[in-house]
Amino acid sequence: MIKHESIETNAGLLIILTLVAISIGGLVEIVPLFYINDTVEDVRTPEGYEAVRPYTPLESAGRDIYVREGCFLCHSQMIRPFRDEDLRYGHYSLAAESKYDHPFQWGSKRTGPDLARVGGKYSNEWHVQHLMNPRSVVPESIMPNYPWLAENELHYADIKKRLLAQKRVGVPYSVTDEEYEENVKRFGPEVAKWLDINRAEENLLAQAEANNYDGNPDKLTELDALIAYLQVLGTMVDFKQYDESYFVKFRVSKAGQTDGK
Repeated sequence: MIKHESIETNAGLLIILTLVAISIGGLVEIVPLFYINDTVEDVRTPEGYEAVRPYTPLESAGRDIYVREGCFLCHSQMIRPFRDEDLRYGHYSLAAESKYDHPFQWGSKRTGPDLARVGGKYSNEWHVQHLMNPRSVVPESIMPNYPWLAENELHYADIKKRLLAQKRVGVPYSVTDEEYEENVKRFGPEVAKWLDINRAEENLLAQAEANNYDGNPDKLTELDALIAYLQVLGTMVDFKQYDESYFVKFRVSKAGQTDGK
């Protein structure tokens, strides 16, 4: 039997055993994925289009602010399949809901509540108050104030470049006519318009003006973008359309299906 002291005082052996432990842990998580029929659920709108879409330019800008401000350090976006989480937050998170997130906002850090389904739960006005002074709506909150979001104008001159960067890692924004038509088939004509990089600035301004997220129509702020992002979280999939058994099949392995035939 190898004593801990002999391992801890032998750098070479410690490195080797550490790599072995990491490799085993990695294989345990990765190998099963090769035997899963499909880990990304097929969720669609009543019209038959893909329900989960990429973020609009304004939502994408808001997500960048969310990451910049470190919101993910206190809020996860991953509801686990446990009864207590279902009762508090709603249906557990689907793989499909995060397929356009780079990086993912998963995790288990919950100094504040999970935000995977916060979209539409509160009004825009509530979010404004909460971000300006959290204790004005949640007295027990320890979240800091973010007053500069309402003061900072949203800089969006580089929004096309930001969306192009997302496109390079697989997010289906369109540049060419062929890509636009493909998005019409996948997401429908209305969504396809929002995903057109050539109209990114126009679309960003149109969404901000139509919704006036921060309550100030005279100024486009970072608060507008952040609230636009928060209000879309968890709203793309209509779970009323699906029986719970529908999602189970996406967790059945090919091996299991073969054995059952």
